[in-house]
Amino acid sequence: MHQDSSVAFADRLAQVAVAVEDALAGFLAPAAREGEIARPERLMAAMRHAVLGGGKRLRPFLVIETARLLGRDTGDVMQAACAVEMLHCYSLVHDDLPAMDDDDLRRGQPTVHIAFDEATAILAGDALLTLAFELAAGPAEPDDCGVHLDLVRGLARAAGLGGMVGGQVLDLAAEGRYGDAPPGEAGIETLQAMKTGALLAFSVEAGAILGRATVDQRRALVAYGQAIGAAFQIADDVLDREADAAAMGKRTAKDADKGKGTLVDILGLPAARARRDAIAATAIAALSCFGPEADILRDAARFTVERRV
Repeated sequence: MHQDSSVAFADRLAQVAVAVEDALAGFLAPAAREGEIARPERLMAAMRHAVLGGGKRLRPFLVIETARLLGRDTGDVMQAACAVEMLHCYSLVHDDLPAMDDDDLRRGQPTVHIAFDEATAILAGDALLTLAFELAAGPAEPDDCGVHLDLVRGLARAAGLGGMVGGQVLDLAAEGRYGDAPPGEAGIETLQAMKTGALLAFSVEAGAILGRATVDQRRALVAYGQAIGAAFQIADDVLDREADAAAMGKRTAKDADKGKGTLVDILGLPAARARRDAIAATAIAALSCFGPEADILRDAARFTVERRV
């Protein structure tokens, strides 16, 4: 990424992150929303701890910028972006639990089960998951009902048994918990496409749904999103080996410690970097039907592989 382009992208990413943070804080305010009886103080504190005050907000950024590419910049876009981010944060809360990855640090602060307790962390994750679907479902005018149905269906598929949750089970199996043989290259690619890639890809598709993309536009954007998801996970695996834990705000080298297979293990670092960069180039090529107005998404693909945290 050229220096000027890199600076412009970083500025836009930061600008969107601030807007998303403000919107998330509003959705996680202590006062009960319409239709709610009450919001328990401890639960809200845990949810806010899990969501606010950190993160690149790449997933909501992809929702917002994809919709903006297609000419839509409305309140329902931000609400859908927050839905995706809340679902992502729920997955981190549960992934950090002792029964899962057993992490005590996330975004430079104690994980939710450390800051509170395991039961509160489980319930905070549950509450974020269900709130995410409430946000994805509306608000919607009568002629938008089909759009929000697509959003809810797509979010469920990306997050569920054939997506993120299924990928988490495969990830645990890759540790040898269930007596399975270590996955080969194809198995790791499937695992990563489900656990990490599915929600990243849906973030792009959500923007396409909200932006009323044509069939050809949506096909191109889905291909872009799938490539972004694959490149992001390989970049994460490389960073897990190379980056400093303080800079990352979480424990590094944990995959190797747990015996999890990654493409870095199978390919080696140089080949894994080359694979990462090639997939990012595939993502950029998928946007060939769009003009310079899609440059922010092209820069997002470059950022995915060039980031250091």
